[in-house]
Amino acid sequence: MNYTLRKAELADIPVIEKLIDESAWGLAINDYTKEQIEGALKSAWGVDTQLIKDNTYFAVESETEFVGCGGWSYRETLFGNDREEGRSSNELNPNKQAAKIRAFFVKPIYARTGIASILMSECEKEAKAKGFARLELMATLPGQRLYARHGFVASDSIDYELSNNLSIKFVPMSKQIDA
Repeated sequence: MNYTLRKAELADIPVIEKLIDESAWGLAINDYTKEQIEGALKSAWGVDTQLIKDNTYFAVESETEFVGCGGWSYRETLFGNDREEGRSSNELNPNKQAAKIRAFFVKPIYARTGIASILMSECEKEAKAKGFARLELMATLPGQRLYARHGFVASDSIDYELSNNLSIKFVPMSKQIDA
């Protein structure tokens, strides 16, 4: 399958939102309850327009459709969408802090076909070019397996409070970028 990688644009937001929803329901259902997925889609998962405006968020398309998205950030916010409280747009210091890998979502029928690897390669390349020597992210349980294959090391999982009086388990992960 041939994929095209490009920078996401604000005009892509409706398609990205649909993809995030489809990805969550199709790929996270074996790791989280329906209620957890619903809650996460309202807070932890969703579009972060700052990434698009910063030109660090990507869209992956097949010949006929939008099949994946993901990006990286040089800002403090580790995860979450535009509605998430406690966001910080402060820029990170690449000499002291890690760039953030953010919001990877793949259409379920295209899972495990290399889309996330295309995204990860581009994110790592750009973060490295901006002077970062480390990457960190907050992984979902299904995402943890992907990131581990890309050299990320997990820390102890956390329980993140959702808006529907539930919590969801996430896994902080990090890696050094090759010199």
